[in-house]
Amino acid sequence: MEKREIKIEEKSTLTMENRKRLLLNGIVEVVSFNEDQIVLNTNLGTLHIKGEELKMNKLDVQNGEAIINGMINSCVYINKENKKEKEKLLSKLFK
Repeated sequence: MEKREIKIEEKSTLTMENRKRLLLNGIVEVVSFNEDQIVLNTNLGTLHIKGEELKMNKLDVQNGEAIINGMINSCVYINKENKKEKEKLLSKLFK
């Protein structure tokens, strides 16, 4: 019997409309949210969204979808490797 390795491609999409509406796919979980910042774990890493009067109008974690409205100032992905490197750096600084 032949062994086959099946790779499932992790996809995540982020579509911004006029800095006022953000459509997201590939969400794994919501870490935190308030009117100024939303932190999401996605298939491609942790996503930090900063803005003003942010509201999560749609959240469907089962399908990995969300719609966020408000004034969006920044969207930054922090991948898992960068986080580990930062933790190592911090541990070296505080030894």
